[in-house]
Amino acid sequence: MRIILLGPPGAGKGTQAANIVSAFHIPHISTGDIFRKNLKEGTPLGLKAKEYMDQGLLVPDDLVLEIVKDRLSEDDCKQGFMLDGFPRTEAQAEALDENLKTMGASLDTVLNIEVDHELLIERITGRRICKKCGATYHVKFNSPKEEGKCDLCGGELYQRADDQEETVKKRLDVYTQQTQPLIKYYEEKGILKTINGQQDIDKVFEDIKVVLQGER
Repeated sequence: MRIILLGPPGAGKGTQAANIVSAFHIPHISTGDIFRKNLKEGTPLGLKAKEYMDQGLLVPDDLVLEIVKDRLSEDDCKQGFMLDGFPRTEAQAEALDENLKTMGASLDTVLNIEVDHELLIERITGRRICKKCGATYHVKFNSPKEEGKCDLCGGELYQRADDQEETVKKRLDVYTQQTQPLIKYYEEKGILKTINGQQDIDKVFEDIKVVLQGER
């Protein structure tokens, strides 16, 4: 089972990724994790990427693809994988298809968790985090017993800078610009499955399971 997980910030992708990995026993591959692993281990690919990152530059597509291809060739990916955060552009998607073809493989499903932007803004901007223990709350959906205080340790709750409305809107705009062409690309290939992410978390996962069990 080879799948890609798409979804805007605040769509609950992290929760569903963990559910998918647990239920289907496939590795969760995020480009951020791969970069960190390569940098930590000082691999030739990691050192190449570091040169760009140290200059505040984006790592070029060809190097990102090389790092992803290297990860997909590892033994734990033989029975499948879930890619998260990659590809981000149509050019990356085309290159990924070519890479998989050389490995004698292809994608089975692209899961697109869809949530209305107004709801996403409400979800993200209402998030509050404890400064002491890191527990997460929401002013509307999961409020603490005492406003501004963590139920677990009494620590002060705060709003992350990237959870503020202006920043959230920018993040969603960037996601839409990058992802719309991807959605069309995989739709035309007939492997895109759109999941309603506005439902209860468990119902979202039930819908995902129905799609993925059909791929087994």
